[in-house]
Amino acid sequence: MTTQSTKQSTTAQTAEAAGSAEGAARTVFLIAHTGRPAAVRSAELVVQGLLRNGIGARVLAQEAADLTLPPSVQTVADGEICEKAVEGCELIVVLGGDGTLLRGAEFARASGVPMLGVNLGRVGFLAEAERDDLDKVVRRVVARSYEVEERMTLDVLVLGDGDVVHRDWALNEASVEKAARERMLEVVAEVDGRPVSRFGCDGVVCATPTGSTAYAFSAGGPVVWPEVEALLLVPISAHALFAKPLVTTPDSVLAVEVQPQTQGGVLWCDGRRTAELPAGARVEVRRGAVPVRLARLHHASFTDRLVAKFALPVAGWRGAPH
Repeated sequence: MTTQSTKQSTTAQTAEAAGSAEGAARTVFLIAHTGRPAAVRSAELVVQGLLRNGIGARVLAQEAADLTLPPSVQTVADGEICEKAVEGCELIVVLGGDGTLLRGAEFARASGVPMLGVNLGRVGFLAEAERDDLDKVVRRVVARSYEVEERMTLDVLVLGDGDVVHRDWALNEASVEKAARERMLEVVAEVDGRPVSRFGCDGVVCATPTGSTAYAFSAGGPVVWPEVEALLLVPISAHALFAKPLVTTPDSVLAVEVQPQTQGGVLWCDGRRTAELPAGARVEVRRGAVPVRLARLHHASFTDRLVAKFALPVAGWRGAPH
């Protein structure tokens, strides 16, 4: 399979981040989960470090109200569209857990600006650093010592009576779920225009490799290395003999049809954006046209990241012979 992570050298990243206006002031867009005291303190430390090194900071007005910031920090209205809020910034630094990182991904996708995540939550697979690494994060941002890789996204369509009634996207997953707890959702799963199976279930997750360690993993799906280009279809608590996770090519089109005789369902994209699915609705998921760009500080393999994030037991390993 081909690779989906496009890594750029530090030199190339420096040229890109500098922008077309040589010598222009540098600005970093900061997003933080200000409902957490740790995030508030971390955000203030990052801003102070950036300002000391002559780099401007920009934050959302609602978050700025919860932070103690110098007057030189720029603020933007929360209602501004994502690409305008990040306009002129070279990097998005996100401080928080998985939900905050996915919120940051919305800004990153809309603007094309790379996102650097600092994990203040429990797992944080999208994060590149932990809270104890704040000084290192600031140093690397100041020196532009990071690489950028592109992560595959999903484009999601909801059709009703053959017409597109809703459009969305996802970095991790698009999940079709039952709306009523007491009733199963009856669906037909489809790949590339051909039916695979009909079953009752709690839902179906369509995920990227990036999302394979999120909802899809919890539903029993495989872990897929982010360099692999693929789409995943994972049934949730399906009442069927064949309802196994499927891994398809990145060019496949996955579809989930909510059967007419069942109650409607709900579409969730990255657990953040939702749309109602009436009975008979059809959800189509394909590779997204716009990737999300992630800034990377480390060259550690995904295997090491997986072991660290899930605290996997590896005692007794002596290494492969060379």
